[in-house]
Order: sequence, then structure tokens, then C-alpha cells
Amino acid sequence: MADYESGNLFEDPEGYYPEDEPPTFAEHCMLSGQTVRVRLVGSHPLYGNLLWNAGRTSSHYIEEHTEELIRNKDVLEIGAAAGVPSIVSAIQGARTVVMTDYPDPDLVGNMQYNAELSTSSIPPRSDGKPRLHVEGYKWGSDVSKLRAYLPPAADGTPSMFDVLIMADVVYSHREHPNLIKTMQQTMKKDPKSVALVIFTPYQPWLLPKTEQFFPLAEASGFTVTKIFEKVMDDVLFEDDPGDERLRRTVFGYEIRWAQDQLEEDSKA
Repeated sequence: MADYESGNLFEDPEGYYPEDEPPTFAEHCMLSGQTVRVRLVGSHPLYGNLLWNAGRTSSHYIEEHTEELIRNKDVLEIGAAAGVPSIVSAIQGARTVVMTDYPDPDLVGNMQYNAELSTSSIPPRSDGKPRLHVEGYKWGSDVSKLRAYLPPAADGTPSMFDVLIMADVVYSHREHPNLIKTMQQTMKKDPKSVALVIFTPYQPWLLPKTEQFFPLAEASGFTVTKIFEKVMDDVLFEDDPGDERLRRTVFGYEIRWAQDQLEEDSKA
């Protein structure tokens, strides 16, 4: 039998698969003048590769409302990507911040990198415990690992969060029920508790579907209040189709527990 050499027959030719784009860095300038530097995840399909307008706007809103929203409060960010709002919350003195995104190793590892990068900017807690934590989390799944970062409530039950940050997450229309479920399971039943839902309609023709999140929230025990509509100087994606002004606009909403839900909880 002849002995044939296979050589490199089964090796992929050089350049057959596109190389992963290297991570880049971006900076967010706080209103205080302080700079938050974060690493972005190459060309990640879950959008960890951009610093979105909603994230920047959320961070500025947090600064502007630190005393009533953030200081000494427990904060959960859902769909954090690079995590700028979480980092700003920790810098501004939140007691506990849990930065979460889809449990993909690249995304979670990058969030952890950014959390560690910001360590010197975050004031220490008086008890020596860290303010900022990182966790992979799939919307609508079990929240016990998120609530475990908080001290138990006075009655011994697991605590819940004072503030939820939800920047550019409602674009995923099929995930609206899971986002609502997460809100119900993590937001403290208190009139001061709030979810900040801030987004830009990068696909303006889908805005009506995106806005369906809000009546769903109202039907699920919450009240919805529009708090701002800001037009940015530039679009994030210049070549995208659709109404340019909408693609430059950041919409902001506050979602709180409805009064009947608070009363029901107080009777329990």
C-alpha cells in the first residue's frame, strides 16, 4: 500500500477565519470632571464593544441625582456592558453596586477588568467591604446570587435593591417579560425605589415595539414616568437608516412600584 503524506491538508489556511478585533478603551467624562476609563470588548455580538449614549446619559443622571438616588443605596445594573453607570454609582457613594450582563465569559471578564481598573476612584466603605461587584446574569433567571451581595433585611429575609439601572436594554422586545420579572424580583417594595430605563431608538421604525415595554410594566404592578428626552449632538452610527433625530435622542423613564402594590405588601 502506498504511503501518502497528508501534509497540511486538514489545516485551515491562514486568514480563513477572521481574527478577533482587539479590545479598545473609551473614556467617560463625569460632570465633576473626573474621568472613567473602561475597556470595550472588541466586536462582541452582545454589544460590549461600544460605550452607548444611554450609558453616558444614565451616568450623568446618576451624578445629578446622587443624594436622592445613589448615596448609601443598593444599586443593580442590568445589561451593563462596559459598566460605566455602575462605576459612577460606586464613585458617588452607593453602598452596594452589582454590575451584571449576560453570563458570557468575555463580557463578564471585561466587566471585572473595568471594576478593578476603577478601584482607586471608588471611596472605601467604612466597614472595609467592596462597593462594586460583578456577576453574570441572564434576564428573568434566578436572582438569589444578585441579592446575596446585600445584607439581610431587618426581618432576616434577603434584601432587595433601591435602584435598578437599565440602559439600552428594552431594544430586545422578546425579553420584555424577562426584564419585568427581574424588576419584580429585585426592586425593593418602597416608594423611593426606582428603575431607570434609558434608551436610544437606534432602529427608529421599531420604536413603537420598544415602547410596549412601558404598558407591560404598568400591567405588572408599576408606574411609569417619563423624566427626559435629550437630543445628542451626534448619532452613534452615522450610516444607519431611519430618522436621524430619533437616532440622536436619549429617552429617560422612571419606573416605581404602584401604590396598590406597596399597600398590598404592607398588609402581608
